[in-house]
This record gives sequence, structure tokens and C-alpha cells, in this order.
Amino acid sequence: MTPLPRYVQIEPVGQCNLRCRMCPIQFRADGAPGQPRAFMDLEVYRRLVDQFPDMEELQLQGLGEPLLHPHFFDMVRYAAQRGVRVSTNTNLTVLSEHGADECVASGLHTLHISLDGATAATYQAIRIRARFERVLRNLRRLTAARARLQSSLPHLRLVAVVMRENLEELPQLVQLAHAEGIDTVFVQHLCHDFGESTLPERYAPMRDFIDMQTLLHDDPQRVERYFQAAREQAQALGVALRLPNLKPRAHPEQMSGRQRCDWPWRGSYISYDGKAMPCCMVATPDRIHFGDMAQNGVAQVWNNQEYNAFREQLASAAPPDICRSCALYAGTF
Repeated sequence: MTPLPRYVQIEPVGQCNLRCRMCPIQFRADGAPGQPRAFMDLEVYRRLVDQFPDMEELQLQGLGEPLLHPHFFDMVRYAAQRGVRVSTNTNLTVLSEHGADECVASGLHTLHISLDGATAATYQAIRIRARFERVLRNLRRLTAARARLQSSLPHLRLVAVVMRENLEELPQLVQLAHAEGIDTVFVQHLCHDFGESTLPERYAPMRDFIDMQTLLHDDPQRVERYFQAAREQAQALGVALRLPNLKPRAHPEQMSGRQRCDWPWRGSYISYDGKAMPCCMVATPDRIHFGDMAQNGVAQVWNNQEYNAFREQLASAAPPDICRSCALYAGTF
């Protein structure tokens, strides 16, 4: 039996409010016009949370924009009142002044703000239908709410996905974070190359986009030039900067499963409709899932045959096909 995890990630919303060129959101039919809203039911959410008695950390985030959920802050409060450290990721395009106050009052611990460019032109080319100035306006609403309510929470982190298209703006992005009062910038690489042989055909354009934009195929000297400029800018401004490693790591046969990737032992990832997936990198349950935790219960699915077989294969020298395509498994996230 694998003990239930203390880290849980639940997807409140399976739909987004904008189209992102680096994300498969445009290929997911959930919540499309004419379809039911792809929101997790609040009572289902509470039942799921209650089934993790030792939960310490909850990430309320998935493929969709969590702030679209009408009961998002009720979700935060429900877990935070149990002493759970709650965080979320947002593109920050739909935050109202009231929502900014709720970010502070609800007990939200950390807010990760996705901003993939330091200029409007670059950001809006990646986040289609988004507006750079609107994101900055909403960020300032949030920092003003923290000051007005005299709170240090939520902690703010700027998160960017680096690729060929925005690499040159990394030093400017560090400057922007500092100017807006954010002291942490987390830069990640494209999370998945969608290279598994079982990939549904509709995701093929994502594979093409990643082949075109990944830094793994870029000039290493060019990449390092902008990485170093960002490091120097961060050091000068006192910003904590995390940059990805772009050299894939080896996985010798004697390496244990948890050294290869500990997600299926350490954390549970649940889609808005209750499907249990191996991790957040998978993104959509049509690629792989182990059953319905909302219907069948957390413990039953967490230790079912499919989940355990996946763990065993991940611990072997022949990992699941979907893991071989993953930047986290490769050490390039």
C-alpha cells in the first residue's frame, strides 16, 4: 500500500479564458461554447479534500484558469482553515478589485503569476486574447490589497515558460518583477514534448510547436548569454531567479523509482471531473488516467492496479512512454 500523499493538486477549472500557443488548452473540448462549464462541483471538491487526512499542501491549479471558478475562494478557505498551505497559478487576466481582496482574505498562501514576456508584443503573441497592461493592472490591484489589508499573503511569484520566442526578454522580465514588487522569478522550460507513441492525433500541432520553440534545439551559446544576463540582473536587484537545466539527465538502471520521478508516490493530481492522473505534466486525462476519485474514492484509486502498475514501470529501466517525453523526468523542466 502506498500511503496517501501530503501534497495534492486539484484542478478547479478545465477551461481557460484565452488561447495560449504553448498549451493544449485549445485542443480540449471541455467548457467549449454550447458545452457545460468545466468546473469542479464545490461539494465534490470538499469530499475529495476530506479524503486526504494528512494533506499539508494543496495546489488549486490545472489546465484551466482557476479564478474563473465562481467558488474558487470558498475552495481556498475550506482547505486553509484546516491548516493546509494553499497555492494557485493564474494568468491574472480576470482579477477584479474584490477578487484581489479575496486573494488576501481567503488565506491563500502563494500566488504564481504566469507572465511569459516582458513586453506587450511578446506576451500577447504567446497568450492570445490577453492584454499585457490588464495583467499589470490586476497585479497592482493585488499588491494594493495586501498593503491595505496589512498582510504579507499571498506570497507572489512570477512564473515564465522560456522558449525561443521570449528568451531575449528574460533580463527585462527580472526587471519587471522587481519593479512590481515581486522578489521571486521561476523560469521553466516547456514541460512536455508530447512525444509518446499513444498521443491523440489532435495534439500533433503541440508537438510541432514545441519542436519549433524548445531551447534544446537552440544555439547553446545564445541561450547561456541570455541566461547569464538574467542572472546578473537578478543578483543586482536582489531577485531570486530559478532557471531550467537544459541538459537531459541520465537514468541508470540502478536509479530508484523516486529518484527518476517521485510524483506518483509524493503527490496526487485530480482533474476537474475527478480523474486521477500521474502528475500535472500530463495535463489532460485523455492521455492517461487511473480512474475517477470523485466517484470511486481517493484511497481506492490511489492504490488500484493501474496506479501501482504505473509506479512499478516508472521505477524500472523502461519507464512509461508518457514519462520519457516529460521535461521533469528528463531533468530539463
